[in-house]
Amino acid sequence: QVQLVESGGGLVQAGGSLRLSCAASGRTFNRYVMGWFRQAPGKEREFVGAIKRSEFNTYYGDSVKGRFTISRDNAKNTVYLQMNSVKPEDTAVYYCAASLYFGTPQETTQYEYWGQGSQVTVSS
Repeated sequence: QVQLVESGGGLVQAGGSLRLSCAASGRTFNRYVMGWFRQAPGKEREFVGAIKRSEFNTYYGDSVKGRFTISRDNAKNTVYLQMNSVKPEDTAVYYCAASLYFGTPQETTQYEYWGQGSQVTVSS
């Protein structure tokens, strides 16, 4: 069982930066691929990116490539989402999630555990 708690959301101006954190409970954090998803009102949950277990390889959705960066600190059981050059269309509730899937999970069904979400609003 893993519990995930996001923090760091809020209001930011277009072109600015914001960093989200996701703290995980438990002693098996490094077994999980950690992903970030987002969901805007009236839209499906969208894959943002993820970071693998110990080699820290990352992969991203096309809409955030080159602007967002994911990192993790296994000693602190924490994963981060650094958001740069944000746009109004980045406005959404952001969720972190944990997956035991081997490979590059990008579907919501491939993630077993979810945080409660953190609202990010980008003003134009």
